[in-house]
Amino acid sequence: MALSALGVAAIAAILIWAPDFIRPSLSRTRIRTARVDAGSIESTISASGTVVPEFEQVLSSPINARVVRIMKRPGALVTRGEPILELDVSESVLALEKLTQQVELKQNQQAKAKIDLDNTLINLKSQWEIKNLEFKSATQNSARNRELHKQGLVSSELLSQAELQEEKTRYELKQLDESKRNARQSTDTQLEGLALEMKTLEKERTEARRQLELATTKSDRDGVLTWVVPEEGATVQKGAVLARIADLNSFRVQATVSDIHASRLSAGMPVRVKINDSFLEGDISSVDPTIKEGVMTMFIALKEKASTLLRSNLRVDVLIAAERKDRVLRIKKGPFANSEGLRDVFVIRGDAAIKTGVRLGISSFEDYEVAEGLIEGDEVIISDMTDYMHAREVRLKR
Repeated sequence: MALSALGVAAIAAILIWAPDFIRPSLSRTRIRTARVDAGSIESTISASGTVVPEFEQVLSSPINARVVRIMKRPGALVTRGEPILELDVSESVLALEKLTQQVELKQNQQAKAKIDLDNTLINLKSQWEIKNLEFKSATQNSARNRELHKQGLVSSELLSQAELQEEKTRYELKQLDESKRNARQSTDTQLEGLALEMKTLEKERTEARRQLELATTKSDRDGVLTWVVPEEGATVQKGAVLARIADLNSFRVQATVSDIHASRLSAGMPVRVKINDSFLEGDISSVDPTIKEGVMTMFIALKEKASTLLRSNLRVDVLIAAERKDRVLRIKKGPFANSEGLRDVFVIRGDAAIKTGVRLGISSFEDYEVAEGLIEGDEVIISDMTDYMHAREVRLKR
């Protein structure tokens, strides 16, 4: 009986004291904690971004040509008017010479048309003067025959012939006047047509000359050469990109984010750009409507475009403010949670951490909203507690 009593006592002792020995423990020095406080919170959408120049000049080939020489390589500083590469312009030179010849040909045609008109007018004037003399003679002859007919010295037939001759010369004189007018109008029309053709050719020649001047491609601003045609001897078509020049006096951010946030994003939304431990304010200037492989692209306009923190191609974190709540409970972010929703956390009560179910609401870059399960002032372990999730309680050692 004594042995039985001892056995029962031992079992009872185990049942009473075992949980204290089995219960896991954790040193306070190995954990990070944060207290629940009250305040405002902004729901943020996290995106990754790259700092890019706000302005980038694209130099295009003005003509179909071949790259003769590359004078600057990517990364080089260039100043306004400084040549970057040289193009073979022999074909364009021939085209310009052909246009010049066509302009000169039109000028010759204009001069010939004027000379032809002058010759025609001189010839018609001579004919007119001769015919005018004939008309005056016929008029005098008709007048004389009328007087003689009144005196009965000339027959009616001779008078009619004289008057007919007068009328004929008058008509021929009128025809010559009309011929002179038609010749002048015809020549004027021809000259106007030639002038119009020559004006068109002059414009084409001016444009061809301008393109030739652009053939030694020059920068129109100070900046850094970010890209240039890589090979000398390469053939480029008119309009093809030859070089890109970035203006490093002002920057913006090109950011990418998952398309699951598509409905929440729009131009004008405020943004914070994190660079190391510093933040720059800005807003979304534009959102590319095209989604590629589940990723959206947007551009961020910065308030401090020339900040010394900015460097071209620098990788940054982008935090987009999607929603704001005032006077809510919140807890600092940590490895204990990686998203919103229901989860278990460990709340410190004296020398123990008690597993407690909570619901986390919207999140900012630094905090989670505590929607349920905690009160202001609660101290919560924000370290990774995955290895202790099987336990209801964890002892905390000093």
